Amino acid sequence: MKVLVVDDYATMRRIIRNLFFQLGYTDVEEAGDGIGALQKLRESKYGLVIANWNMEPMSGLQLVKEMRADSKLQTIPFIMMTAGSRTESAIAAREAGANSSIVKPFNAETLKQKIQTALGN
Repeated sequence: MKVLVVDDYATMRRIIRNLFFQLGYTDVEEAGDGIGALQKLRESKYGLVIANWNMEPMSGLQLVKEMRADSKLQTIPFIMMTAGSRTESAIAAREAGANSSIVKPFNAETLKQKIQTALGN
């Protein structure tokens, strides 16, 4: 399964990519913001998107809304990453169409659980 990691910090993308590798996911690509992610999503097939909430010029919340409005992208499982444990963020992400949300920082085991939730396993 191909995974798209979307975060505006290259270091965070590398950390998350390494967590996916630890879990056995080797086909992992990156985007630095929601606009770049949408471009990649429209050019290739992905089985999962994990995106940071707080990015410019397009946030993770805007990205998931765009994906859910696009018939070709609306079924791709989506995990929203947030920096804080605010319940409102998780609720807003779910309402926008995210399958799951995860609070940074996180480890491989937590990511594995969120992947299973997002994929419906």
